[in-house]
Amino acid sequence: MTRISERAQVPLDEAGRRFDQALAEMFPSFSRSRLTAWIKAGAVTLNGAVVAPRHLLQGGEEVVIEAELEVEVAAAAEAIALDIVYQDDDLLVINKPAGLVVHPGAGNSSGTVLNALLHFDARQAELPRGGIVHRLDKDTSGLMVVARSLAAHTALVDRLSRHEVVRHYAAVVMGTMIAGGTVDAAIGRHLSDRLRQSVRDEEDGKPAVTHYRLRERFRAHTLVQCQLETGRTHQIRVHMAHIGHALVGDPLYGGGLRLPKGASPELVEALRGFRRQALHAEHLAFEHPLTGEPMAFDAAIPDDMQALLACLRADAG
Repeated sequence: MTRISERAQVPLDEAGRRFDQALAEMFPSFSRSRLTAWIKAGAVTLNGAVVAPRHLLQGGEEVVIEAELEVEVAAAAEAIALDIVYQDDDLLVINKPAGLVVHPGAGNSSGTVLNALLHFDARQAELPRGGIVHRLDKDTSGLMVVARSLAAHTALVDRLSRHEVVRHYAAVVMGTMIAGGTVDAAIGRHLSDRLRQSVRDEEDGKPAVTHYRLRERFRAHTLVQCQLETGRTHQIRVHMAHIGHALVGDPLYGGGLRLPKGASPELVEALRGFRRQALHAEHLAFEHPLTGEPMAFDAAIPDDMQALLACLRADAG
């Protein structure tokens, strides 16, 4: 376990404010929920005394934190290769291959990105969800940012919630699109199929916004770039299917294999053989959670999608 030892004086202008609220601003490296838990456990004192989170401050008091970071995750470390695009003491950016699950769950207790992260650095176990702040579906490839410190985790979660992390995806969809646009439609759990999400009324779902633009058109398909404004489960897959342009190969929302009239044998084989959603997280941009430095990363479209696009281009030509 990592020992946390911090000491600070409450600013005078915090007089009259709740202890837990002021503490969250004084120690932004830690989440408010973690600080509140430490207050309740007696790991944070005010002028040497243990007080309640709602205690009202006078200003000028001495705050002392003496706490231990407990293990947040219990998954096993596994020697799974990670394609690391960038790393420093506070974060990692990885390029996840299709087929790799991000976090253990039902039916996937091992062989995940989390297991790989714990093998890469055992200290990831001390971070919420092992430092994972956002996910990609199992069969979606591309870029993910992972926190390596509590301060980075808190900041990245906050920036994601405020839509300050730019995420662009390349997607091959069915049908020839005419123009780009925006899908603004709430998403929630499907009423009858618990594995799926669906567009729902605002009262039943969570707000979800996807912007998309055309990059390349083929005879019966389109390569689009999607930008997430929100990050709901299966968001791009649900939204594109909702507007009648489901992703090629999507087993949940694609509606089955569709072969364009007069397709070449090569294209037929490529479409039949593409057994994952044609979706790749190719661009990620954000400010460094500690330094504020602008950061941007790109990951090339993987070979399987490149091969599919080559067949679509040949068919269109």
